[in-house]
Amino acid sequence: MESIPRSVLLSSGKTIPLLGYGTAEYPFGASSETMKDSILHAIKLGYRHFDSAALYQSEQPLGEAISDALQLGLVKSRDELFITSKLWCCDSHHDSVLPALRKTLKNLSLDYLDLYLIHFPVSLKSDEYELPVKKKDLVPFDVKSVWEGMEECLKLGLTKSIGVSNFSCKKLETLLATAKIPPAVNQVEMNPLWQQKKLRDFCEQKGIHISAYSPLGATGTLWGTNLVLDCKVLKEIAEAKGKTTAQVCLTWAYEQGVSVLVKSFNKERMKENFSIFDLELSEDDLQKINELPQRKGFPALEFISDDGPYKTTEELWDEEIDLSSVNV
Repeated sequence: MESIPRSVLLSSGKTIPLLGYGTAEYPFGASSETMKDSILHAIKLGYRHFDSAALYQSEQPLGEAISDALQLGLVKSRDELFITSKLWCCDSHHDSVLPALRKTLKNLSLDYLDLYLIHFPVSLKSDEYELPVKKKDLVPFDVKSVWEGMEECLKLGLTKSIGVSNFSCKKLETLLATAKIPPAVNQVEMNPLWQQKKLRDFCEQKGIHISAYSPLGATGTLWGTNLVLDCKVLKEIAEAKGKTTAQVCLTWAYEQGVSVLVKSFNKERMKENFSIFDLELSEDDLQKINELPQRKGFPALEFISDDGPYKTTEELWDEEIDLSSVNV
């Protein structure tokens, strides 16, 4: 197999590193000092792609870590880093997008983002950054007007690329029908137990890069499970190669050409997660992984309400989700 590049070119003309460091930790904002130190250590290890969101309350510690990294000479300039953040649902209204991004940039002490994403195809009438959300606050999501706000952010130079997160093929089609600038990225849940083949094929056809969150099943989060890391097939592949199950999962996603977001405050695991570039999966390994039964980990039931715009998970995700296999 040819050597896989460590970064790829987005439709926006900007380059995204394929291995990223996630900053979502639940409860949100609980350990900002620990997070700052972990991000700084990640930069020392070689991570250059960092994923944040207004919801995570991780923008400020990320900004402080970037400032420290520059002062310490760990990176020569801000341009060496790829920084992503996301628009939360309470700001998913046309007139709130630009102020929300300005607030994010202030939190980060940065002049621009590399990538700004709509976090969910969901709008709230509250002004609270929280998950779970209050179902009484759910209101219809106007993708056309919200995306116009995202396009304005791009035109003003406040972000180098714009995209979405948790969008289905159908919701992407709706967005593409009116967008003047197509989304460069769709960040979605993806791992060997939720491979997103249909969505990946669709995005490839449309020139939309997939970024994978929860590549290890999001253990230790609000909704995660151990199903991925406890998978017998993945464990067997890892043992045969003298690697960890996590490394096999990350390599699998990386070999699909998607960017992968990993999160760990454990220094040894952070190093392990970054040490996947010498691992290669065989055709037999890939066949075994392709045959794994599929289970979505995050159904986002907090966005489903009899009185809201999405009354079923099928309406939100535009596909049937087997809730019997989901940690709810």
